[in-house]
Amino acid sequence: MSSKFPIDSMPPLVRDFARYKQTIQGCSQKTVDEYLSDLRLFFKFIYSKRHNLKTDKEAFSLLDISNLDTAFLTSVSTDEIYDFFFYASSERGNNTSARARKLSAIKAFYKYVCQKQRLMEKNPAIDLEAPKKKQALPKFLSIDESVSLLEAIENDKESKTKERDYAIVTLFLNCGMRLSELVGININDIDRELRSLRVVGKGNKERIVYLNDACRDALVKYLEVRRKETKATDSYALFISKQHKRISNKTVQWLVYKYLSLAGLDYKHYSTHKLRHTAATLMYQTGKVDVRVLKEILGHEQLNTTQIYTHVSNQGMQDAIDNNPLANIKSRKKEENN
Repeated sequence: MSSKFPIDSMPPLVRDFARYKQTIQGCSQKTVDEYLSDLRLFFKFIYSKRHNLKTDKEAFSLLDISNLDTAFLTSVSTDEIYDFFFYASSERGNNTSARARKLSAIKAFYKYVCQKQRLMEKNPAIDLEAPKKKQALPKFLSIDESVSLLEAIENDKESKTKERDYAIVTLFLNCGMRLSELVGININDIDRELRSLRVVGKGNKERIVYLNDACRDALVKYLEVRRKETKATDSYALFISKQHKRISNKTVQWLVYKYLSLAGLDYKHYSTHKLRHTAATLMYQTGKVDVRVLKEILGHEQLNTTQIYTHVSNQGMQDAIDNNPLANIKSRKKEENN
């Protein structure tokens, strides 16, 4: 995957950091690009504040930091980092998630500078705590809504990619894979009996995803169509676009939005990631899947990431209240008065 970030616009030490994250630590290009984007904003802010320059978006767009030397980058103080986060919150309106991501980039950079390059004795970011995120429950489709979504694809008489689209949504709803994982599937990643397939997750980590009857049926029907695709420029890719190329993230997002709209579910603002949430939540709530097994299915690094799916449904909470042994104990005062 090629970088969409203009890495030449960054100082040399930051470029070295980016290469280290990708080639040594195996970070994805997307992760590295996010690091670079956040670090670019950070160093533009530090430079501007030190030189009493404007810190608005227009001024930053014209500011060149590619020549910032190591002495400048290693002179940043903890107080300046605090100033940056006040700016990110008050002037740029960054929420806790955005600020947490920026802090992660700054921490990773100065960890590299201190521990790998040994250019600083004290890490200015080491003691900074990430802003506390609000733990929101994941949004997901109900079983009936999931069925409606699949039926919307089946009933789309104008679609020339019905089998492909149905297989894509089926994999999302049953396997809980990420968008990038689905797009990256190659035909030879699927075993001959269609019992499992291999995906490449975050950090280029591979895992096996097992397929159920619904996935096998959808793939069999799509593969019959896929074999007729003789113009494909990527002969290995499982899912092909109308341009005969590997399907893109944007195309998958678009087709999911399209069928959510046809199913009357677009008002809920669902996305491909919400389909991943749907698979995980339904597996845990209805399939009674152990949270540790769910962690492996989803490819989570930490168990606490998976535990958000252990929330119980509203119906479950209602049942728990109704089944309280005291639920039928009522006051007899009125009866006695009568």
